[in-house]
Amino acid sequence: MRPLPLPGTRRARALVASCALAAATVVFAAGSQVTAAPATAAAAETNRGAKPTVVLVHGAWADASSWNAVTARLQHAGYTVYAPPNPLRGVSQDARTLESFVASIPGPVVLVGHSYGGMVITNAAAKAGNVKALVYDNAYIPDEGETVFQINAARPGSCVTAEPTTFLNLVPYPGGPSGDVDAYLKWAPDGTYEGFRGCFANGVPAGRARLLAAGQRPFAVSAGSEPSGAPAWKSLPSWAVIGTTDHVIPPAEQRSMARRAHAHVTEVPAGHLSLVTRPDVVTRVIVEAAETVR
Repeated sequence: MRPLPLPGTRRARALVASCALAAATVVFAAGSQVTAAPATAAAAETNRGAKPTVVLVHGAWADASSWNAVTARLQHAGYTVYAPPNPLRGVSQDARTLESFVASIPGPVVLVGHSYGGMVITNAAAKAGNVKALVYDNAYIPDEGETVFQINAARPGSCVTAEPTTFLNLVPYPGGPSGDVDAYLKWAPDGTYEGFRGCFANGVPAGRARLLAAGQRPFAVSAGSEPSGAPAWKSLPSWAVIGTTDHVIPPAEQRSMARRAHAHVTEVPAGHLSLVTRPDVVTRVIVEAAETVR
């Protein structure tokens, strides 16, 4: 039995598809045409004006959800945003992990770090060629050789310099260096330790603070004594948001580190979690940094 002839419309569609396939084959075979520069000056100008990608790095005793309010605002403003998990295993390891992630992103990147995330972006950006700006939010801005513990103790006022057993639950973890443990912040106050909310989450509503405490990711204690490498802020423009009621990193120490890095400073009446309590301000500073990247 002979097949029925195609109706005119179906025959036309088949012909168009065949032509398209042939054209695609020619272009693909040409190789260089696939990655050719934009065909018009207007297209090239559009590419030059594209917004940089923003990568948000959380700190210890947190996870990527702490960035949710900032992420939503940046996305609404048209930015591509990533908030990858920070392993919290050690400065060099965490920096290599972030560096690898950033290398997968085409085009310029603005790196943003909160708290310990500042240690990580300082080191990762030194080897990531597409990072064009750094933003520190209530963060460590270390120079070469400095550690988290050293910075915490540089000035009085940090709530995480007390006797460790008063504010930390210390839990061994498989495969870690000998003697290393994971540290979780305790919820309840103990002596001079004001509890999770008073120390880490001051200014955060009680219900939200409990959620943050329940979902915190642990920080390997050995990471606190690992020296930072050569800092990227010596060659990249930097911005800093300083919470004036921060109980983790004393505001005076944040100001000192920001001045040393020649960072553009914005102070905000907030505790350590300004990204949660003042996402409008944090977002504005990130956008300021991003708008310098063209």
